[in-house]
Amino acid sequence: MCGICGTAGFSNQGLLERMTRSMTHRGPDDEGYFLDNNVGLGIRRLSIIDLDTGHQPIHSENQNLCVVFNGEIYNYREIAKRLEQKGHRFYTKSDTEVIIHLYEEKGEDCVQDLNGMFAFAIWDKAKEKLFIARDRLGVKPLYYTFKNGNLIFASELKAILEFEEITREIDSKAIDYFMTFLYIPAPLTIFKEIKKLPAGHILVYQNHNLTTRQYWDISFEPLKEQSEDFYVERIRALLKESVASRLISDVPLGVFLSGGIDSSAIVALVSQLKSNPVKTFTIGYDKQHASYNELRNARLIAQRFNTEHHEFIVKPDLLQILPKLAWHLDEPFADSSAVPTFLVSEIARQHIKVALSGIGGDEGFAGYPRYLGVHLSRYYQNLPLFLRKAAIGIAALFPESTQSRNIGGWAKRFAAGGVLSAEERYIGWVSVLQREERSKLHSPAFLNTLTHHDPQWIHLQYAKRTEGIDPLNAAYSLDIKTYLPDDLLFMGDRMSMANSLELREPFCDYKLLEFSLSIPPGLKLKGFTLKYLLKKALKDMLPAHIIQGRKHGFMMPIGQWLKEDLKNWTLDLLSETNIRKRGYFNYEYIKSMLNEHYCGRRNFDDRIWSLIMLELWHQVYIDKKYGF
Repeated sequence: MCGICGTAGFSNQGLLERMTRSMTHRGPDDEGYFLDNNVGLGIRRLSIIDLDTGHQPIHSENQNLCVVFNGEIYNYREIAKRLEQKGHRFYTKSDTEVIIHLYEEKGEDCVQDLNGMFAFAIWDKAKEKLFIARDRLGVKPLYYTFKNGNLIFASELKAILEFEEITREIDSKAIDYFMTFLYIPAPLTIFKEIKKLPAGHILVYQNHNLTTRQYWDISFEPLKEQSEDFYVERIRALLKESVASRLISDVPLGVFLSGGIDSSAIVALVSQLKSNPVKTFTIGYDKQHASYNELRNARLIAQRFNTEHHEFIVKPDLLQILPKLAWHLDEPFADSSAVPTFLVSEIARQHIKVALSGIGGDEGFAGYPRYLGVHLSRYYQNLPLFLRKAAIGIAALFPESTQSRNIGGWAKRFAAGGVLSAEERYIGWVSVLQREERSKLHSPAFLNTLTHHDPQWIHLQYAKRTEGIDPLNAAYSLDIKTYLPDDLLFMGDRMSMANSLELREPFCDYKLLEFSLSIPPGLKLKGFTLKYLLKKALKDMLPAHIIQGRKHGFMMPIGQWLKEDLKNWTLDLLSETNIRKRGYFNYEYIKSMLNEHYCGRRNFDDRIWSLIMLELWHQVYIDKKYGF
């Protein structure tokens, strides 16, 4: 796991060193550079595999190719064996060198053979071409800017900001997306001049020209009709294979254990595959916030598999770490799960250097309650339109809660979607800021910068690609293309690497995911049972209490904390002075939103948290208040 960066069209050693060292947290063990007349590559390395000879950049035998690489290639040993049979000679035992030799054999198509998480850049001296690729699901990040025929790229946005010619002009569309979804979807970033390379894409720079293309996409090609037992056995085999491949490491390794099905399954499989006790790490909350706790389930799994278990109780005294998190996140990001993810990474790093996580299990095997909403909508849409409209008014009467299960809020969202198309309905459910609220929150001046902009446009484009397929498959597809890479994997990468910890996600193995997408949607979610097939595959491995328990999610009681311990801090941060200074929002609406939340009439925790994180981001990156 590393931080990579580079320039093409020019080379500047001072700039390259500043860019590389801005990401020291991603790779505290080593650094390396390559400079040519019109290209520069930099690397900060977190040594995981081949500690002795894996120094980067790595070169081909004839020195014509040079690579910097962030990630892990889980099938590198098999690839290396094939390449050696073809005459290639390796001078390291690292997975990085495999990429170079594979490129010699297959050129840009080398990415098709790689199973792993990766972002890498290869300088092809003979062709004067820079070839950059990002893994299929977007586990590892890649930012870039292309200006005046020159390219600058890096694992983190902050590294590109070391280039003084980059303007920090904020993209108003990005803020619109952020307030709608709590994250900024690719290819946008918060800055107009900087982009993200989307998941499953490659970028080629040659002759001062830049091209990008997609090399992998999801597909819902069903297998020939198969029995449930066939799917169950195949899930077990692929998941075990995925976990086994992610245990390759020359440094200590452990598991993030939430107590849910996904992380519990990983602990169970690691326990089968390793002889030593598994190190497990769990975040929890005090009794006052028991509805968010999974400590009991995590302890049950830890005891069942005799793990070396570590717990950390999160308290609302977060004010010291939030500016630091804003700096590590690079962009405005308001999934509050980033806080416990950072904290569990921090305690884990004291014991291990690599952690396995259950990210991706919900998208691949139908784990979110909103998928039940998609299922119910099949029947709800058969009701007369006047009844569905009436339901909106009735749902508005339901009280909302800051507990982990906000039934009133869910009912309002479901009812509001009843008068929309299937695509708009689902996108509305995954949106935090609804269309009718947008004009109330945004200031008139800010709205003028968003003329004709639809903050759901990117999601709608993905949704249109799934027209005509089963609504559940359409929902899975949208989440895999947006929420998974731009929220969950983004968060996992930033918060783990902030602590120099490598995070691996077995459920994000592309072979496992491709198989899950071939399963009939009615088997992944059967009746009202989420993760039906996955639960069946794991029933002999995990306690019934875990299999049958309701989903919690890696959540934080932010709604309650905003009303209590963080209230005065929130009011100060979101003061009229600060809101008017930024110019994006209508302070009177924010004031009314805060009052509604504090009185308990509405739960606005996500919206308030997004405003907090946006203001903190401005203070860190624009005002430079904290000196990072």
